[in-house]
Amino acid sequence: MSELHTSNKAQWWKSADVKKTAILWVILTPIIGYVGTVVQLRSIGAPASEVMASVKSLMGIFTWAAAPVAGLVAALAVTALLGDRHYGDNPPEEADHEIRNSPRAAATWVIVSTLLCLFALITGLIVLQKDAKSLLDAKAININVTGQQWVWNFDYPESDGVRSEVLYLPVNKPVVFHITSKDVKHSFWVVQMGIKMDANPGYVTETAVTPDKIGVFDIRCAELCGLLHAYMQNKVHVVSQADYDSWLKTRAALEGAA
Repeated sequence: MSELHTSNKAQWWKSADVKKTAILWVILTPIIGYVGTVVQLRSIGAPASEVMASVKSLMGIFTWAAAPVAGLVAALAVTALLGDRHYGDNPPEEADHEIRNSPRAAATWVIVSTLLCLFALITGLIVLQKDAKSLLDAKAININVTGQQWVWNFDYPESDGVRSEVLYLPVNKPVVFHITSKDVKHSFWVVQMGIKMDANPGYVTETAVTPDKIGVFDIRCAELCGLLHAYMQNKVHVVSQADYDSWLKTRAALEGAA
């Protein structure tokens, strides 16, 4: 009996369940990678800034890097759900090879998870450092963003006291947002430009972006801020520099007349 037990334990990798799991792993990994990148990223839509392009690229890289782990977990789940059922107080004899009791398997899992986390951290920090350069750009325009239940207001300090509830920006010019809140915590999210920053009462946070596509894009609050949080949405119009200057001039004249 002892020799049989040792033989079964030594050759656990030859069992039908292990082979089935390995085959499912190979099949599910590319499916998860494809769905998580091509399908998901296509549904997000075209980026309207280099920041968002970097975000989409990172999402694709991280998804493919994590796909083997997700594929293994999915394969184990499918094998367990579709495998033979065992009834009784004691585990079946073939369960002697439980992977949770293997120090080698545990060490491998910890090492792989650590490497994935370090990869995500280091790559993300590199991209964030690159994006943060816009905060120091001397050519950047400044926009003051104020959130309150449940609207956004935008002030253009480099103009003649212009304020609007719909944001206007010139294309291909860096912009620095100075963000705060009048009441509760909000989160300023320009969806297609890939920037999101908390709006905290009594404190100013900053983020920067360079719009590189003319069009109308979405602004949302990404922090649950009260009853009408879902309605705290707005638009940003990215226009040519000439149209932006014309809009500022017209808006200043209208507010001066008022």
